[in-house]
Amino acid sequence: MTMFIFLGDMLVMAFMIGVAIWFFSKSNDEEVNAAARIPLEDEDYHG
Repeated sequence: MTMFIFLGDMLVMAFMIGVAIWFFSKSNDEEVNAAARIPLEDEDYHG
């Protein structure tokens, strides 16, 4: 049972690393920086 959980966890980690590599390889630096700035600009309102 422990090995089953471990292998499942490794598959999930491999998938998530693959998605991150795919995202960063297809986007240029400006798009990545714009996406990273979204949470910071949420609180930057003048109201």
